Amino acid sequence: MAETKIKALFIFEILGRPPEHIKETMSQLVDKLAELPGIEINKKTIHEPKPVKEENANKKENANGLFTTFAEVEILGKDINSLIMVVFYAMPSHVEIIEPEEIILRNYDISALLSDLTVKLHRYDEIAKALT
Repeated sequence: MAETKIKALFIFEILGRPPEHIKETMSQLVDKLAELPGIEINKKTIHEPKPVKEENANKKENANGLFTTFAEVEILGKDINSLIMVVFYAMPSHVEIIEPEEIILRNYDISALLSDLTVKLHRYDEIAKALT
């Protein structure tokens, strides 16, 4: 029986300057995703950087010189763990599973997911404690 791949839409956002740098960084991020095991990029759209507008005396202007861009990336993952690896690696702002409509998880898959999540949270906890 052939394994059904999981199709998901990810949205990634970057804020920074100059605009050429954030566009190049976004392109590199999307290219790196394709190198993760079990991941295929089905479609990708990287949007042009836009200035971040601030309200200033009823005038909108880019006072801070920051720009933002985002990418919509449709990914085919071999399993749920490969998609979760994308989340851990690139921290998207949005994830939407497109298909299949139902996913059956084995207790092994859930255990692996929770273990990976625990490791990531411990690392963040170490960093937070070191900073305080």
